[in-house]
Amino acid sequence: MTRSTRLASLVLLAAWPLAASCDKKEPPAKQGLWDIYENRLKQAKYIDLTHAFNPTIPVWPGFGAAKFKPTVAGRGIPDFIKPGDEFTYKQHGFIASSYELTTDQYGTQLDPPAHWDEYGATISDLPPTFSVRPLVVIDIHEQVAKDPGYHCTVDDIKAWEGRHGTIPEGSVVMIRSDWYKKWNEVERFAVAPFPGIKLDALKLLHLERKILFHGHEPLDTDTTPTLEGEAWLMHNHFAQAEGVANLDKVPEAGALVSIGYAKPEGGTGGFARFVAIAPPDWHEGVSVAQAPGAPLPKQPHPLKRDANGVLKPTP
Repeated sequence: MTRSTRLASLVLLAAWPLAASCDKKEPPAKQGLWDIYENRLKQAKYIDLTHAFNPTIPVWPGFGAAKFKPTVAGRGIPDFIKPGDEFTYKQHGFIASSYELTTDQYGTQLDPPAHWDEYGATISDLPPTFSVRPLVVIDIHEQVAKDPGYHCTVDDIKAWEGRHGTIPEGSVVMIRSDWYKKWNEVERFAVAPFPGIKLDALKLLHLERKILFHGHEPLDTDTTPTLEGEAWLMHNHFAQAEGVANLDKVPEAGALVSIGYAKPEGGTGGFARFVAIAPPDWHEGVSVAQAPGAPLPKQPHPLKRDANGVLKPTP
């Protein structure tokens, strides 16, 4: 056997275990966090905590309503599309929508400090670590049923901790009031009395428990004449969530929250999407197996715009 032949034989022998492994199609080693997704998050239950927004939703009286309409063609496009033409499925093969948004404080939202403080972080300054956090839900809905203007107190927070332990540092604390169920009562929703949270409770959450931010179902933090809670939050460089929904469908403890929001540069508010991730045995929500997301379901009827410009399946 020549030297070159011996070398080739050694290379083949060295490669044989790898080839044998490939033939057996053994599963690849776990990669990073994929095993957490496969074994935990894939079986978890997902609950949307977000209102869809449109031109008819409640809004703070100082702001106007949005407008939805079709997108029309601009310049610098192929000759067969005329500037000003409305894009249609029939003529162009696609459509697009245009939104006139009167404010970035609209619908379910995430407020950054720049909303009140000229030195505050804007929505585009928020770090990517906002993405996933422990979710705490403090329930005051029974108090609110008796008193619509009830505000979450330090005692409410400590009662939660008596049942579940100390609020985790860096968590998101949502205040459940069930006020979101009045979302379709447009004239009533944003008018006091409505639920809120007291200033000393906010200070406990942020200064002692060191949470990331809190959230509430109404469109304001409190009903004091100066909005003292919101003013304190923004001027101390804390964010908050407003217009949150479906907190009655989420466990008080043991869930996570996924946080997504639009990122306009220098934005003073974020059109947000909050999704709770609950344990697999939770009775609300859907799992990845139940709603895989690809392909998405087909509409039962063609999409047409209603009187407010919103696309809806219409017979």
